[in-house]
Amino acid sequence: QARLEESGGGLVQSGDSLKLTCAGSAQNFINRSRGWFRQAPGKEQEFVASIAWHDDTTYYGDSTKGRFTISRDKTTNTVYLQMDSLRPEDTAVYYCAASPNRDRSLIKASSYDYWGRGAQVTVSS
Repeated sequence: QARLEESGGGLVQSGDSLKLTCAGSAQNFINRSRGWFRQAPGKEQEFVASIAWHDDTTYYGDSTKGRFTISRDKTTNTVYLQMDSLRPEDTAVYYCAASPNRDRSLIKASSYDYWGRGAQVTVSS
């Protein structure tokens, strides 16, 4: 069964860095773009970053641009989210997702058809 699995979450202090990993379990994810979304308690789901499968074009949310970097290893079907200069407002559950799309529609959650279970990231002040 195809699935995505996030890892690397944890508790860090403001200003620290953290790297999330999203592993794809099956061939289903080879030609699929990937995205990261997050959701904090009581808040709407928020787009974090995405990477297109065909040319590695990346998109970032306004609150993460310049601090977060999405990348991927095609040989292992793995996507990473490097998070630097973390702030308490980055605290959320981070979800990895896969999409057949490869354009700016990747900033929308509705473009994704596979989702991981999420990884908690907590940033203390």
